Amino acid sequence: MSHPIHDSRYSWLRLLITLAIATVANVGIWAVILIMPDVETEFGAGRASASLPFTLTMIGYAVGNMWLGQLVDKLGVTKALIGAAMLSALSYLLASMAPSIALLSAAHFLLGVGTSIGFGPLIADISHWFVRRRGIAVALVASGNYLSGAIWPILLSGILAREGWQQVYLTLAVITLAVVIPLSLLLRRQVPVEAHSTAAATARINARSVGISPRALQYILGLAGIGCCVAMSMPQVHIVSYCVGLGYGPAVGAEMLSLMLLGGVISRVISGLVADKLGGVKTLLIGSVLQCIALFLFLPYDGMVSLYVISLLFGLAQGGIVPSYALVVREYMPPQEAGARVGFVLMMTIMGMALGGWMSGWIYDVTGNYQLAFINGILWNGLNIAILLVLLNRSRPRRQEAVA
Repeated sequence: MSHPIHDSRYSWLRLLITLAIATVANVGIWAVILIMPDVETEFGAGRASASLPFTLTMIGYAVGNMWLGQLVDKLGVTKALIGAAMLSALSYLLASMAPSIALLSAAHFLLGVGTSIGFGPLIADISHWFVRRRGIAVALVASGNYLSGAIWPILLSGILAREGWQQVYLTLAVITLAVVIPLSLLLRRQVPVEAHSTAAATARINARSVGISPRALQYILGLAGIGCCVAMSMPQVHIVSYCVGLGYGPAVGAEMLSLMLLGGVISRVISGLVADKLGGVKTLLIGSVLQCIALFLFLPYDGMVSLYVISLLFGLAQGGIVPSYALVVREYMPPQEAGARVGFVLMMTIMGMALGGWMSGWIYDVTGNYQLAFINGILWNGLNIAILLVLLNRSRPRRQEAVA
């Protein structure tokens, strides 16, 4: 039987607060995409070099998901949020003063670490407060990542046009401190120890059913995460630069990115509802297949109207993929290790984004277009699908209520 704290009124209130924090905390990984064309011009860099700050941001974001996830397990989410907000604000300041691509990239590594608090650690924390509606709760918190990308580039584009990217970063430093720290103080309540008992029993049964140790399953999910996110990064990271190269301009690219991410928000909500019925593995596989289909559409179509439509379809296809990894971890692994385990798997998905972002830029520099970059993403997506088919064939997860 689940604990009374699960799916309670307080759980839903905590979810709303967490979503608000995630929408602000995650802006660091999208701001760097918005300023990428300006950075390329200011420093006279090639497309691969201009992608380096994003790559370092995602590496920091990946490391931070695992490290801050472990910190949340030990110290609680409030202390981790306060420290991460201060690190993000400092990183924005350092980036705005960077005199070279190398130092700008170093500042973005720190920014990625601080920004990561808004993803895996918050997802792991909210997963403790729900049982029956865990899928939709995790999906909504994960949507904070996409809401951030959909909202902030549009809000910041005016500052970017009038005052430059440095002022954008100084503005974000102030907003991060002013919003994240006060809201984090509302999350000081801890999950009762006894609330973990049923979840732990369910995870043990599910782990035995798949016949793979938690450590091995963690590594397998990590490899799958790299595959899907190398594919995912091609449109998300390069859509603005892609539109500039096609002659549509950065504003059109920013609109397509926002449309893509709004589609991702819708997809994440729907996938959460689906996961509460089908479980994490099946939901993850559905999302991965749909993403692969959407990637194929970028190959024959590059007209402006077509790209608007495909950007929306891509967002609707792939938005539920990454949150589903967290659900699989919670279904098969001990709840006391949620922060560390979820953090590791999501770290690998983010490493896939970082690798894919750089790889696509490198392919563009070598070939002069993005066609092979899209094909590269499709091949990596195929690896992800193959792994998930093997896991689905072996796994028979059981719902916590049934075990109780």
